[in-house]
Amino acid sequence: MNRLSLRVVCALGIVFMTTLAFGQSKNKGMKASKKLGWEVACQSYTFKNFTLEEAFSKMKELGISNAEIYSRQKVSSSSDLTTNYASLADNKDAILDLAKNNGIEVESYGVISGKDEASWVQIFEFCKAVGIEIIASEPDPKHYALIDSLCNAYSIRIAIHNHPNPTRYWNPNIVLDALEGRSKMMGACADLGHWTRSGLDAAECLKKLEGRIFELHLKDVTGTTPDHKSIILGEGVIDFESVLKELKRQKFKGRFIVEYETNWDDQMDDMRKNLEYFYSEVGKL
Repeated sequence: MNRLSLRVVCALGIVFMTTLAFGQSKNKGMKASKKLGWEVACQSYTFKNFTLEEAFSKMKELGISNAEIYSRQKVSSSSDLTTNYASLADNKDAILDLAKNNGIEVESYGVISGKDEASWVQIFEFCKAVGIEIIASEPDPKHYALIDSLCNAYSIRIAIHNHPNPTRYWNPNIVLDALEGRSKMMGACADLGHWTRSGLDAAECLKKLEGRIFELHLKDVTGTTPDHKSIILGEGVIDFESVLKELKRQKFKGRFIVEYETNWDDQMDDMRKNLEYFYSEVGKL
């Protein structure tokens, strides 16, 4: 064997061993995640430049079986239907069929808020029809009592979501105040990236909301101000080791919803890296 052939064989061996190590790490992480009661989901906004049909197909390819959908996505290229809650009579069956065909459970919806009682009822009716369990929302405080009542009537939970400062719920202390005196059907959708963009420490924010976290929006960001961009998990500034250890300490059980907001037209390789990183970190716990 000449030197060139030897180099090729060695290079192929390194690639094989690296791929094997990645696979073993991912499998370990998936087992650990299941044991902890953690599910990985995808926010369909990640694929906002595609139809819901295409988004579900991409999730299936990635091995993701849980989704949070948002309200402004076209359902398919063959119709004008969207995921808007007000189109229940037309879009329910199409959404359910797409989910079934791709092995996807549509378990949450948002971020969405009603402007009045009638629109809130429409949102809950839509979610009930589609089988959605959680509505991620940033509600007007004047609607707290109404949505608490609707949560209990429909057996659907509300998770208050945080966008960066200066939006209404940017700080977990504000979310805690909103949940004061409300039923256990109201909790938090913890967006790790937006807390970080607000200059807050994600793990410390999670501590404050212990017992009220229903789901997480999983993302990394390049810095600690609102203008910083989304980036592949582990390549930004969030301390995921502390985040995951804190959630394990809390005995959190729920969904990590990957919401990736970069490379909008070609995200699959990045999404694979996101999943590999997440499972690798969970496997270390």
